[in-house]
Amino acid sequence: MSARKNEIYPLRIEGYGSSGEGVARLEGQAVFVKGALEGELCNVQMLKVGKSAAWGKVNEVLEPSPRRQIPDCPQYPKCGGCQLRHMTYAEETEMKRRRVQEALRRIGGWDGTVEVIHGAAEPDRYRNKIQFPVADGPRVGFFRAHSHDVIDAPDCLLQPLPATRLRAAFKDWMERYQVPAYDEKAHRGLVRHFYVRVNRSGESLCAVIANGDKLPWTKELIEGLRSAEPGLVGVVLSVNTEKTNVILGKKYVTLWGRDYLEDTLCGLTFRLSVPSFYQVNRDQAQLLYQRALELAGLTGEETVLDLYCGIGTITLCMARQARRALGAEVVPAAVEDARENARRNGIHNAEFFCADAGEAALELARRGIRPDVICVDPPRKGISAQVIEAIAEMAPRRLVYVSCDPATLARDVKLLAERGYVLERAEAADLFPRTHHVETVVLLSQQRPHDKIRVELDLTELDITAAEKEATYQEIKDYILEKHGMKVSSLYIAQIKDKMGIKERINYNVSKNPDARKPQCPKKKEEAIVEALRHFKMIS
Repeated sequence: MSARKNEIYPLRIEGYGSSGEGVARLEGQAVFVKGALEGELCNVQMLKVGKSAAWGKVNEVLEPSPRRQIPDCPQYPKCGGCQLRHMTYAEETEMKRRRVQEALRRIGGWDGTVEVIHGAAEPDRYRNKIQFPVADGPRVGFFRAHSHDVIDAPDCLLQPLPATRLRAAFKDWMERYQVPAYDEKAHRGLVRHFYVRVNRSGESLCAVIANGDKLPWTKELIEGLRSAEPGLVGVVLSVNTEKTNVILGKKYVTLWGRDYLEDTLCGLTFRLSVPSFYQVNRDQAQLLYQRALELAGLTGEETVLDLYCGIGTITLCMARQARRALGAEVVPAAVEDARENARRNGIHNAEFFCADAGEAALELARRGIRPDVICVDPPRKGISAQVIEAIAEMAPRRLVYVSCDPATLARDVKLLAERGYVLERAEAADLFPRTHHVETVVLLSQQRPHDKIRVELDLTELDITAAEKEATYQEIKDYILEKHGMKVSSLYIAQIKDKMGIKERINYNVSKNPDARKPQCPKKKEEAIVEALRHFKMIS
């Protein structure tokens, strides 16, 4: 039986997809079913049928799962903010744990177990930043799933109550003074988004994102917002006149009060401006960072490099237990906040610089800075090939990887394994309850050439002369660094050894995939490696 669009089929749900949808099979073809739970028998209406997969929706639940619940939000599932309010929270966290483990196994080639997922004590009202899209009406709320159609939402169970009150006051201001909403198709109108950030103590900061450099009726707006929320500390205008889906503009004007909030995380105080990156679930972020710190295994003697450091949250947490901490971030305002956060917390062994993660890592490698621990917390796309190569070049003993996407994490774990890094532990953390997103923190350790395995050998069978000519990768690296003042990666050494006809035993730096991208050794480094091989009498 081949699936046909709009037809209804009784299907048993066997598992979950990456977005929390149920997965069934029809004549061997995978069918992704929105709103279905594992174990259920459902009548599924086909919405789209492809060559290798199909997509459907639940028409009727014939045998419901005991883990199904009645959604508690009137906007669900029309609003695209939540995807999992039809299942219990226990089912949600277990699904996410398995998702991380399956990605690491299937994509990353890891045979370990994700033993822990850190669930949230409170899965509602946790978001400390909300960005409401605005449309004609006015409608102030959230996008309908997979569209730019704005649903007017008086409340959201993910947002704190101050945001609900401020949103109502803002909409009232737009209605009362007939302030026009922005039309993205025509590139006309004024108000694009309304932004609210709330800290742990209940203080809030607002921003209006506008297609222009001024707002009408500004005094009335400020009065309305302050009356609705006594904890409001500032109102900011973000100017965005570009034809873009990017929410925030590049210019900020403080209309009233101050343009930042302060919040505490891991015992540190952080300054948050409107564009600052800060995890939206503060309590779960604190737990995640504490686990990252514990996995880093710092003793106070290490140099730590934090790539994608944002406002310095992880960097400063690690600086308190390291000799020196370096943070790199591409957003200038975030770097300014990070430096201010270091000063505010009295931390003097942390340095921050503004650069793309790849450029920063390569520059530090060129300077000969060799961090003992590197921490990365990249965006959803993961870390680039350039960053992976630079990490291998700097050769830290430990790498702590914080990820918001299990698939790109697993891809990067595999690439790092090819460069000598072994995944030792993985833990999931639910920073975004009631949505399909999940965070992961993993520890990768360098597989060092001098790591030894005890074996029994018959010395009479060994070719001692040949063995004496073998230098380890680390010996070759150390020699080149001392003699030529440059660092070379194990991958480059393996390439040149192969080029010179030196037979390798098992080289963990060589990809098992013949189609994998292999960076080629630069000429100067090749000359240095050849000279080192001659020095160690591995070639004549």
